[in-house]
Amino acid sequence: MAAAASSASSVHDFTVKDASGKDVDLSTYKGKVLLIVNVASQCGLTNSNYTELAQLYEKYKDQGFEILAFPCNQFGGQEPGTNEEIVQFACTRFKAEYPIFDKVDVNGDNVAPVYKFLKSSKGSLFGDNIKWNFSKFLVDKDGNVVDRYAPTTSPLSIEKDIKKLLASS
Repeated sequence: MAAAASSASSVHDFTVKDASGKDVDLSTYKGKVLLIVNVASQCGLTNSNYTELAQLYEKYKDQGFEILAFPCNQFGGQEPGTNEEIVQFACTRFKAEYPIFDKVDVNGDNVAPVYKFLKSSKGSLFGDNIKWNFSKFLVDKDGNVVDRYAPTTSPLSIEKDIKKLLASS
């Protein structure tokens, strides 16, 4: 069973479900730099974010970089599909090769524990709550949340921060 958000010391302490409902222990990503993003298929930010995420992933996946995408339907109902539809959309339309997980809540009473942890590690100017689709958390190789980026932050603008973490031992 996954650790409660309050007792967790890193992202690696959590187990989440993948899009097909299987448990994924995030400790399998130890030693990798992670970009954790809440995604949606029908958002005004969808095209630019998915396109740039794919570019970053292609460029750095062989250097220890991983993107973890968590579909979320809490913002304007912009991710209404099933997990299968979401994966098909991301993989077909945007060539997403990174893992896409089970649809989660990122705010509210049913917030996914990993998101409770992410938000408590890095609040934003707006407090803890995620404000919209494509909020991004950058996590170092040890599972520590290093930075949080707004939904409107271009994934490519985070590249320098990713490179810095990949270079650190």
